[in-house]
Amino acid sequence: MNLIMLMLFVVLVMFMILGVRYRRNRPYAPKISARKAHKLLLKNVRFYKRLNREEQLQFMNRAKDFLDKVRITAVGTLRLKTLDRIYVASAAIIPIFRYADWSYNNLNEVLVYPGNFSKDFQNKGPDVNVMGMVGDGAMNRTMILSIGALRTGFEQAGSGNTGIHEFVHLVDKADGAVDGIPEFMLPPELSAAWLDYVRQCIEEIRKGNMDINPYGASNEAEFLAVVSEYFFQRPEDMKEKYPELWGLLERIYTPELKAEDKEL
Repeated sequence: MNLIMLMLFVVLVMFMILGVRYRRNRPYAPKISARKAHKLLLKNVRFYKRLNREEQLQFMNRAKDFLDKVRITAVGTLRLKTLDRIYVASAAIIPIFRYADWSYNNLNEVLVYPGNFSKDFQNKGPDVNVMGMVGDGAMNRTMILSIGALRTGFEQAGSGNTGIHEFVHLVDKADGAVDGIPEFMLPPELSAAWLDYVRQCIEEIRKGNMDINPYGASNEAEFLAVVSEYFFQRPEDMKEKYPELWGLLERIYTPELKAEDKEL
C-alpha cells in the first residue's frame, strides 16, 4: 500500500513539473483591444483601409479568431511586437476575407524567424535565402516567416507581400495539393481554362512582357501566390495594366461573382 502511494506521489510530482515547463514554453499571446487593433490596421494595412466600417469590424473579428486559434512563435531571441501579430493575422485573413465561413484548419503554428533561413529551417549557412515557407512532412501544419519579409510586405509601397504569398499557398494546399488551383475557390469547370491562362502568362513573364515578379514564372503555384500579392496590395494598378488577370482573380477571391458568372 505504501509503495502504491509512493508511486502515485511520484507521478503527481512529474505532472506538476511538466505542467510548469509547458506553461513556461507556451508562446505568449497578449490580448489586443479592438480599439488598438483598429488603429494599427488603419495605419498599416492597405487592404483594411479600403474596407467600409462594417467590413472592418468583420476583418477585426476574423483576425482575432485567427490569433486565438493559431500560435505565433518567435524563434531564438526575437521579440514580437503587437503589430507583428497584426501583420500575420492580416496576411491570413486577406485572401479568405470574402469567404466568411472559411478558416485555416490546416495550420497550427506560425514560426517567425529573426532573419532569412534555409529550406531545412537553419538560420546560418550559405543557403539562407528563404523568406517564407509552408511546411510539410515533420513541419506539416506549420508556416515559417522571416520577420523582415513580414514587415516589409506591409510597410513598403510595392506589390510584394511575403505573408500574403505564403497564406495563398496554404489556401491552395487546402485541397491537398499546392498546384495553383485552389479548388474550393475555383469551380471544377473553370480549372482547365484557368490553367491555360496561367501558362500563357508564365510564358509572357519569361519573355519579359509582363511587369510581374519573375518568381511567379517558376510554376503554376508560385504564379498564383505572386499575382495574388499584386492583386491584394495594388489592385488599382493591376486592373489598369492587366484587366483580364485582375478580373479572373476578382472572381476567384469573390464568391458572389462566381455565383453570377460561371465562365472565364
